[in-house]
Amino acid sequence: MPISSKGFARTSLALIIVGLIALVGIVGTAIWLVERTQGHFEAVVEARETRQAAVDLRNLLQDAQSGQRGYLLTLDEAYLEPYGAAIGAIDAAYERVEGVLAPYPQTEQSVRGLRADIDAKLTELAETIALARQGNVAAAIDIVRTDAGETTMGRIRSMLDTVIDVGDMRIYDGVVEQRGAATALRVVALIGALVIIAVIGGAVLLVLRYTRELDMATDAVEILNRDLEDRVAERTVDLMRANEEVQRFAYIVTHDLRAPLVNIMGFTSELDAALDPVNALVDQYPEDSDDPIVVAARQTATEDLPEAIGFIRSSTRKMDGLINAILKISREGRRELKAERIDLQALVESAVAAVHHQIDESGGEARIDLPAPPIFTDRLALEQILGNILDNAIKYRHPDRPIHIDVDGRQESNGRIVISIRDNGRGIPGEDHDRVFELFRRSGNPDVPGEGIGLAHVRIMARNLGGDITLQSNPDHGTTFIVTIAPDLRVIARHKA
Repeated sequence: MPISSKGFARTSLALIIVGLIALVGIVGTAIWLVERTQGHFEAVVEARETRQAAVDLRNLLQDAQSGQRGYLLTLDEAYLEPYGAAIGAIDAAYERVEGVLAPYPQTEQSVRGLRADIDAKLTELAETIALARQGNVAAAIDIVRTDAGETTMGRIRSMLDTVIDVGDMRIYDGVVEQRGAATALRVVALIGALVIIAVIGGAVLLVLRYTRELDMATDAVEILNRDLEDRVAERTVDLMRANEEVQRFAYIVTHDLRAPLVNIMGFTSELDAALDPVNALVDQYPEDSDDPIVVAARQTATEDLPEAIGFIRSSTRKMDGLINAILKISREGRRELKAERIDLQALVESAVAAVHHQIDESGGEARIDLPAPPIFTDRLALEQILGNILDNAIKYRHPDRPIHIDVDGRQESNGRIVISIRDNGRGIPGEDHDRVFELFRRSGNPDVPGEGIGLAHVRIMARNLGGDITLQSNPDHGTTFIVTIAPDLRVIARHKA
């Protein structure tokens, strides 16, 4: 079944929507899986910390008990060295266990019992060692033989072993969940890739089929041309309509703005040139002719058409300016930044010197105070940023006061360089503070010509230099632009690499 122009457009739109849904699904699912994996990772880290705290406390208690037993058997003071080291670290180890178990209220009673058992065990150890040191080894051994200390130690081990086992289980479950999330992410990516490949394949087949049908329609027109003139005309109209649809589709797809703009300019020139014979024809009739057709033709040739052509040319010039502006921003965005050592004071002085004659003409002044260290950044981009802001300060000066510009700078504690350019111009209303940084947007009703790309361009360059630009303004005091940049662009380039 042949594909109509509308069917082709609908099918193309459907394929685009399917591809977009697949892409959004992949991105959304990937974000969700990443967040989930992060949660499992944090749970594994917490479980490892809990397990390690329990193991450390258990080992310290065992070291203390081993030191006690060794001393009671040999009365060798060397066995008391690990005992003393363990005793000194047990309180800190217990507090660590208590801290990692604090988020779990159900363990509160067990933790208190653990503290009591540890105190009882430490008391028993200290008592037996004291008796042995006094020479009453038999009494110390009798205390050990009661197994009260061993029973207490058993409860401690049981409690800590439970914590360790739970930690091991949580670690295992977290690792399994992380692996599952990674597998799911791979599956989602694979399915999404297959869907996108299918969409691209469908689009290619659709275009090929549509092109083939256009070729077949052309062949049919050629065949019918040899038979019937009426059918030739009919098929020719159909083919022209089909070609127009293809041209419109190609225009939308490629965003070719300049080609139709050039055509408009050319046809406007032709229309302008076509007015000469029309004027010559109208001039053959007297100016006071009462013929309404002559009057209407003269008005059309001398007023309406020139005015319309003027509007067309004005619009095309504006459109050409907008296209050039977009291309300028695009080229600047693709330009490779080159970091070099820059004396910020000298660079700002040079930028201010470029507009100093305009400041002097208004009876104003410029002040520079930049106690900032040398920086490594792209000279051209920074010059363009400063030049654009200073030009705005000149263009949008307040008509009732001389121009006054202050340029201050400082280095913040995080290393970033902050440059403040303050003027006493017209100012910018609060509702336009963000708007002026948007492409083709300007504040208020300016009487200064321009496309509205300057500050948008400045923001792009400032962000390319690892910073940003903001402003503070009101109509009574002027505007302050605050530019932040990274002190060393080479560091940013290394991170990107």
